[in-house]
Amino acid sequence: MSALREGPRVARQISQRTSRLPLVSTCARKFTSSSATWSSVEANLADLETTTTNVPPPDEKVIEAFNNVERVPDVASRKQVRQIPYQYHPPKYDRGPLHPVQGPARSDPVARNFMPGPFNLPRLKQTYDHTISSDLLTLAYLHKPPGTPKAPERERLRKWVGDSPYFENRPLRGPRGAANLPLLEKEINFNNIPQIHAVHLNCFVPKAIKDYDLLYVARAVLQSISGRVPRVTWIKTGVAQWKTKDGDNSGCKVTIFGDQAIEFVDKLVNLVLPKIKDWPGLKAGFDGSGNLSLGFSPTEMALFPEIESSFDMYPQKTIPGCHFVLETTATSDRQAQLLLRALGVPFKDE
Repeated sequence: MSALREGPRVARQISQRTSRLPLVSTCARKFTSSSATWSSVEANLADLETTTTNVPPPDEKVIEAFNNVERVPDVASRKQVRQIPYQYHPPKYDRGPLHPVQGPARSDPVARNFMPGPFNLPRLKQTYDHTISSDLLTLAYLHKPPGTPKAPERERLRKWVGDSPYFENRPLRGPRGAANLPLLEKEINFNNIPQIHAVHLNCFVPKAIKDYDLLYVARAVLQSISGRVPRVTWIKTGVAQWKTKDGDNSGCKVTIFGDQAIEFVDKLVNLVLPKIKDWPGLKAGFDGSGNLSLGFSPTEMALFPEIESSFDMYPQKTIPGCHFVLETTATSDRQAQLLLRALGVPFKDE
């Protein structure tokens, strides 16, 4: 039995030894052939001309500038960077334009709220920053000697009066005759100077339900005077007497912020309002939160310079009236009127 086991093993070893011999001879044959071909290639390359280009060395100023460039430190040298005695960090909070610690401008890449620009600087904004803001602080200053007791605040929420057990731990009641609480008027200080926040433009065209072309004219008018594409508004609740249904397109609206809003107010005060004939002044139609609302008729809308220059482009009697809302950061109507008077809005003296 042991002989039977040893037989296949010996035969396998003999076959492996015999199979290795031709492989070695073929590899040697291929190696010799490749060396011969390589020698022939070298002989052919020797016949070609060898051209060498002499590159001039860099200038000494270039080498000096390259050595003086500040390179970004790698991971190994981060400890050395941390040992720098002072590194500038912009402040995290904006504490007003008159605070001694001021952050970098928004156009500075170091600023936390970096944004490229500004690409334009409105004239009215420069007047506000250099003149109006400080004048508002002076006009609204109220001297309080040290030790002056605080004035009692008026009761905004009412208590529940009665002996009912349901009044225990119950939230206070709302103001009498109003559903919402009015804003508390904050004192004007260096951190709370009222300014123009946004301008909302709204155009209602009820005839556009039947004639859809009137809606195109309204959108073109709002886009020309605001510089932004308005959104189409629709009727949420239809009224049968007015022949309106839910979902009918009835107007358009747009909101502008920042420099665009300030430029619109400047254009409104200096170009449009002075052109209105026999106009006694603007009525102080505030909403109780420091926002001014005013409406313009179709004839008054034609006084805007963007519409006046291309008045022939609009069909006759198709320019709609618009409703504007000047939104301010003031916390009362008194502060908002003080700001708008300083900006040049002509109010009617009642």
